[in-house]
Amino acid sequence: MAANEKIGTSRTMRALTFWHGVTANALRQMPVDLSSRQTAVLLHTYLMPMPHSIKSLSDSLGISKPAICRAIDALERGKLVRRVRDKQDGRNVLIQRTVKGSVFLSEFAEIILSASKDAA
Repeated sequence: MAANEKIGTSRTMRALTFWHGVTANALRQMPVDLSSRQTAVLLHTYLMPMPHSIKSLSDSLGISKPAICRAIDALERGKLVRRVRDKQDGRNVLIQRTVKGSVFLSEFAEIILSASKDAA
């Protein structure tokens, strides 16, 4: 059986080829290499209404709090998000967006749009 037959339909192949193009270009062009989990946390932080806490991210994404913390650690190292104390309740730590994170996602969106034009 050919490799293409094992994977499935042409629709599946188009989807995988599209995503391959996005991820390969992102690896070459983006300043920070993020895992799928880190990307999901970053996108959620920017696309969903604030505020965001470790618990709210964990609940929304269905990922354990320790896994969210590790993802946030990596995103903070890249200066894509930052942790800040909640001014209303100092016990809580909120995840805030950064300018660098916004620029990163704009550039990532351009890679996706370019790949979608190539796939059309």
